[in-house]
Amino acid sequence: MLMRTDPFRELDRLAQQLMGPGTWSRPSAMPMDAYREGDEYVVAFDLPGVSAEAIDIDVERNMLTVKAERRPVTKADDVQMELSERPLGVFSRQIVLADTLDTERIKADYDAGVLTLRIPIAERAKPRKIAIGVGSGHKEISG
Repeated sequence: MLMRTDPFRELDRLAQQLMGPGTWSRPSAMPMDAYREGDEYVVAFDLPGVSAEAIDIDVERNMLTVKAERRPVTKADDVQMELSERPLGVFSRQIVLADTLDTERIKADYDAGVLTLRIPIAERAKPRKIAIGVGSGHKEISG
């Protein structure tokens, strides 16, 4: 079995433990991917262990805000935690969307811990052909 070592992973874990879980006033960041697929801009957020009801998506002008909260799983009284590395608390990400995106038609899907937003590219931003008029309506300027 191969193991990839990351010298900063332990440091990140320690910092997370010292700072505590994210709160609504100081949320933790969530990892994401963003790419263009055809006539859509796709943004995928990793939110494993978060229920769909705990996700909040807002768009105000061109600012997209995604917030989610992962709460601790209730345990029985006789359970003793040995190791806890899964971060709890509030996670948030804000993205400034370009004017070329149609924020009125954003679609959101949540499957297997991944929130996927599909944002269509606005019609005015798509390339189009311009017709050239030919006729007697044009005058030639001679000098």
